[in-house]
Amino acid sequence: MSVTTRINPLSYLTEQLDDLKAKGTYFRLRVLEDEQAPVCTFDGRKVINLASNNYLGLTTHPRLVFRHKDIGHAEEQLASVKHQPGRKLLISDGVFSMDGDIGPLPQLCDLAERYGAIMMVDDAHASGVLGRNGRGTIDHFNVHGRVDLQVGTLSKAVGALGGYVCGSRDLIDFLYHRARPFLFSTSHPPSVAATCIAAFEVLENEPDRIEKLWENTRFWKKELGLLGFDIGGRTTPASETPITPIIIGDSKLTMDFSRELFQECVLGTGITFPTVPEGKARIRTIMTATHKKAELDQALEVLKKVGKRMGILA
Repeated sequence: MSVTTRINPLSYLTEQLDDLKAKGTYFRLRVLEDEQAPVCTFDGRKVINLASNNYLGLTTHPRLVFRHKDIGHAEEQLASVKHQPGRKLLISDGVFSMDGDIGPLPQLCDLAERYGAIMMVDDAHASGVLGRNGRGTIDHFNVHGRVDLQVGTLSKAVGALGGYVCGSRDLIDFLYHRARPFLFSTSHPPSVAATCIAAFEVLENEPDRIEKLWENTRFWKKELGLLGFDIGGRTTPASETPITPIIIGDSKLTMDFSRELFQECVLGTGITFPTVPEGKARIRTIMTATHKKAELDQALEVLKKVGKRMGILA
């Protein structure tokens, strides 16, 4: 009886990984060993964290830490924040541009109304950041009533877990019956729902957090520009949010830059193709409300030193 040797159908994955290693763009995920803070420990090294989506520092806010034990109805508060009658929580996430730019929502609404299209906004990186008390892009542009669906995540600025869909009552009822993520996913544990409620309360009652986020963002963009880094607006869209890319271009140089920064105790994630177009590789930096000026000054010094050493800065 002959024995058939099975061919591994996933062998091409090894070839792809070998190719990444040859190009110098292969990386291993770094392990966070303590809380998600402006200065934290990755892989045994204490670093200034420029790679977090924890915009408002809510993951360590005392109200969220204590309220995770509570049980509540996060849907109602989320619907109120988003100015929508219907609501639903999903295990979902959205993708925002790597350039930190904001979509031209009023013009898109005009087109949707002209052609009878359904208008949907993904507020993954805008909830908690844009608009009054972090209400998002729709509030930022004051286009309430012109958007049919709002989707986003609760795991970035909100500091919790999961995602949401906001829309009309009929839309939400329809999703209850037809949406696969709702029908085939386990619901949030009560502790997560309670944490979300606490986050919404913080957004309403502590607007100074958002103000501090934008203060840090303005400082960071200005100083990076003065150092001579390309932070968008040349060959890529200009950043309008706390997401500030440092455009390098070459993929290998970008990943080498990221690794050198880490050795100097600054965490800046390298982003290369296919996440961004070829020739547009960058270090994506993100400000938070909890970064201290001394930490930002230190990070800028490291960026300047390593950038000059590697020929990225003149």
